[in-house]
Amino acid sequence: MELAKAIILAGCAIGAGLALIAGIGPGIGEGYAVGKALESIGRQPECKGDVTSTMLLGCAIAETTGIYGFVTGLLLIFVAPGIFTGML
Repeated sequence: MELAKAIILAGCAIGAGLALIAGIGPGIGEGYAVGKALESIGRQPECKGDVTSTMLLGCAIAETTGIYGFVTGLLLIFVAPGIFTGML
């Protein structure tokens, strides 16, 4: 029984760590998007408003994947061990 609980806790911890790796993708994508937006504003300053609003919308959508990974990691750390050990 104790071995099963230890395996469940280890699986939840590993899964949470892997879920939090999902934060790397949005960071890279948002940095690339902001860099390209600044580049386009530098080339055509009169389009600043359109480029900025489109960039912010894109960054908000890209950030949701990081938030989903974060929430999944929190659920695996705090909720899942109690559910799975309760099934034993």
